[in-house]
Amino acid sequence: MKVVISDCNFAGAFEEEKKVCDRAGFNLEIYQHKEEDKIIEVAKDADALLVQYGIYSDRILSQLNNAKVIVRYGIGVDNIDLEAAKKYGIAVCNVPDYGIAEVADHAAALAASLGRQLPFWHQSIVDHQWPAATPTELKSFSDMNFVALGAGRIGRETIKRMQSFGFNCFAYDPYVSKDILASIGVQKVELEDAIAMADILSLHLPHTPETHHLINYERLVKMKSTATLINTSRGALIHTKELAEALNQGEIANAGIDVFETEPMETDHPLRTAKNILMTPHISYYSEASVRRLQRYAAEEVERTLNGEALRCQVV
Repeated sequence: MKVVISDCNFAGAFEEEKKVCDRAGFNLEIYQHKEEDKIIEVAKDADALLVQYGIYSDRILSQLNNAKVIVRYGIGVDNIDLEAAKKYGIAVCNVPDYGIAEVADHAAALAASLGRQLPFWHQSIVDHQWPAATPTELKSFSDMNFVALGAGRIGRETIKRMQSFGFNCFAYDPYVSKDILASIGVQKVELEDAIAMADILSLHLPHTPETHHLINYERLVKMKSTATLINTSRGALIHTKELAEALNQGEIANAGIDVFETEPMETDHPLRTAKNILMTPHISYYSEASVRRLQRYAAEEVERTLNGEALRCQVV
């Protein structure tokens, strides 16, 4: 059985995949290809693919003669044509639980840092100033509403961290009942209410046609002018050019963004020069331990597939 890693960003460390493939007797080949023709060339006779950022189109999938499974290193699978995978009988799996704590920690860190306006204090000192107040009202966390859009595993873990800071916590999620949220001390709210009431609005939703550009200028101007927007989920949930405009015009106070519509972000993207933004390079999932888990869980899903066992995290 041939297993191909067609692209990833693990800097040459593949001990977890090698361990799994060695014990199962699979041949492992490792590449860094994102171009369609290159992917087809190296993967056309593969029994399983491990992929990360490449775009896996109908054209590619149609030429995978032996493929039984594609496992995405990560949570989102929007870079894989799922309808084509169904058509060609290729299972698609993800790894949704490798870095839950890390992403929740990162979201909470961005929220707490911006809630206390730490970047402002830091830059003021760098600029030889010693201010006694912030540009917008600095509230106690106990007087602030933390609102999660999405109350799945990461959303709930983030809420748990924000509750420990004393925030009043709310959530919008059409798939989670108000009773479940109430059991963890969270009040369920509707989308437009969530946007209007949030002091900190944190996104924890998948990217779908329904959630594409969910946060746009029209909704940003409905937020409090003192509000903070956090996104550690999927970049295209936000119309990022309109976010830059809203920040520059003072429609919201600040934003903490880890994910972007295009990655790396374009050199001339207006967010690069927007006011009051704290950015990180899609790194919220990262710790040394989480990356090892990701690689191990992905490889073990391949092993289950090729051994004819039930899959743990099948998307299609």
